[in-house]
Amino acid sequence: MIYTLTLNPSLDYMIELDQVALGELNRTNNEAKFPGGKGINVSQVLKRLDVDSKALGFLGGFTGDYIEGFLKSLDIQAEFVRIKEDTRINVKLKSETETEINAQGPSITKENYEALKSKIRGLTSKDILVLAGSIPASMPDHTYEELVKICNENGTKFVVDAEGDLLRKVIPLKPFLIKPNHHELGDLFNTVITTCEEVIPYGKELINQGVQNVIVSLAEKGAVLINNEITLIATVPKGKVISSVGAGDSLVAGFIATYARTKSIEEAFRFSVAAGSATAFSIGLCTREKVESLLPQVTIKMHS
Repeated sequence: MIYTLTLNPSLDYMIELDQVALGELNRTNNEAKFPGGKGINVSQVLKRLDVDSKALGFLGGFTGDYIEGFLKSLDIQAEFVRIKEDTRINVKLKSETETEINAQGPSITKENYEALKSKIRGLTSKDILVLAGSIPASMPDHTYEELVKICNENGTKFVVDAEGDLLRKVIPLKPFLIKPNHHELGDLFNTVITTCEEVIPYGKELINQGVQNVIVSLAEKGAVLINNEITLIATVPKGKVISSVGAGDSLVAGFIATYARTKSIEEAFRFSVAAGSATAFSIGLCTREKVESLLPQVTIKMHS
């Protein structure tokens, strides 16, 4: 089974209006609400690719009820730890410019955390855990490290989609996959990366430090996959980018869905690039049909 972990999910409230007049009454043109959180996005894309997953994390209050109901309506299994405080609401304001207001999130108690760790201790060597996104302010900085150490004890493959120190600290613990973009990779090594060729030495260094597979995306310039055996460079499909939100989550979902089925790193990489692009070219997350329509445009070459 594939498990996704979203420690700080949200109910995203998106509102559109022509312009914002501060200090005055404003009326919306359109509004929508939907679950937010990178792990939750991965579960949704997996479902669209006909792969089952179980969503883990913390949910509380009426907002948590909404998210859980939303996932169940999509036939996605939700096994969240229930908490006392409400799951946060994030506001996405679309006007002349886009503005986001992200809430800090609820307090997670020690008992809540222990309940989550108990769930992760139940995973086996046949499972994959995707740890995605930020951690609540009330949780310790080493939360991801503690959770992936449990995975290592169980023989559970784990994927980490995070940035900065959250990512840096888990690299020696041998994640199955990480997927920094070229800016995040540059931040890890205090440098600037602009081309696929420039990615390669730094990607190989991450492999030396313990990572099993690294995918680095460079937007329209392509993507690179590196592991102990191969270095692959992919072209990305051409299309109009509508929104990059969820593209990275779709890339992760596309990779693990295909790898779980084929055990082929190259096929998984090709599908992941198509999935990330399909979401970037869409309103909302990608569909299987959109991904498959873009697959022929993804060419893979091996770097010597």
